[in-house]
Amino acid sequence: MDEHAGEDERRAFRRRLLKWYRANARDLPWRRTGDPYRIWLSEIMLQQTTVAAVIPYYERFTAAYPDVASLAASEEEDVLRLWEGLGYYSRARNLRRAAAEVVDRFGGEFPRTLEDVQSLPGVGRYTAGAVVSFAYDRPAPIVEANTQRLYARLLALDADLTTAAAKDRLWAFAESVLPRRSAGAVNQALMELGSQVCRPKEPDCGACPVSDHCAALAAGRVAEIPRPKKRPEVTELIEACVAVRDGDAYLIRQRQEGEWWAGLWDFVRVPVAASLVSAVPDGRGPVLPGVFGPVEAAVRGAAGVEVSVDEWLREIRHGVTRYRIRLLCFSATRVRGKPTGEARWATAAELAEVPLTKTARVVAGIL
Repeated sequence: MDEHAGEDERRAFRRRLLKWYRANARDLPWRRTGDPYRIWLSEIMLQQTTVAAVIPYYERFTAAYPDVASLAASEEEDVLRLWEGLGYYSRARNLRRAAAEVVDRFGGEFPRTLEDVQSLPGVGRYTAGAVVSFAYDRPAPIVEANTQRLYARLLALDADLTTAAAKDRLWAFAESVLPRRSAGAVNQALMELGSQVCRPKEPDCGACPVSDHCAALAAGRVAEIPRPKKRPEVTELIEACVAVRDGDAYLIRQRQEGEWWAGLWDFVRVPVAASLVSAVPDGRGPVLPGVFGPVEAAVRGAAGVEVSVDEWLREIRHGVTRYRIRLLCFSATRVRGKPTGEARWATAAELAEVPLTKTARVVAGIL
């Protein structure tokens, strides 16, 4: 099946798709509402994140901010604290900005057109289409990770899906399958089919309601399409996270625009030369001869305070985009000096209230 299929074939495709969806759709909280605000919120949360991870965040977020006006009136730090652990924090900051624009530009009423929704901060073509079709049942096409894979197989599109030509064809196909009415249900069904049946690996073609329309299946090429994405070259980094204590308070710094995790708070975090660290054979922790001194010097340069490292805490390994990071965590005591930059002292009780980076939250839990 392709974007030029006749109306009879498209009708049969939609009929089978919707019948399957009514029998198999997951009961998700954002599917129980026609509120464009909540649909928009769920779609932003679902970007780069699994459904299982999103559900508790969505429920806490909508309890705290039940409508767009309450989100527009929120404090960024409170929003980030609720978002903590969900990742990609620019999404949370853009949510606040977009909510404020809805109040200022649209009188508090969520916009109804594709163009207006897409004009909001952090909203792209896919998210705008999801809001417009799910909330207002308008025939706005949707191409995201799951439907992109589904469409590529239906079309037997053997191409690099990141190219402009491939993207144009996918969007044209997405538009071609939508009816004038019930477009929202068709889009939901397509997304669910891509997620639950037309999986990246081992797709369940036997359970697919539209397998008769799949050109990749007919050609025996489902496993080859779409082409695998090129993996970015990984860069290894070694950093130290230092929880500097002064009495009953710890030094934390707010990460700035342009940095990873902007808006969140973190302990002092500094680069460490690979030559200073070697891993023990069983991987439980590093051997640290000669490391305390360089870490103390790095903290002095980054935070403006002189410290004495007290203790090795643990190692955390994590990744950010194309970077793989070994984070060596220490506790230290302030000797002298006042912190510079966007830094302040926070007690253990205050640490529980401010939005921390994921690794800082781990460290706070073992102090």
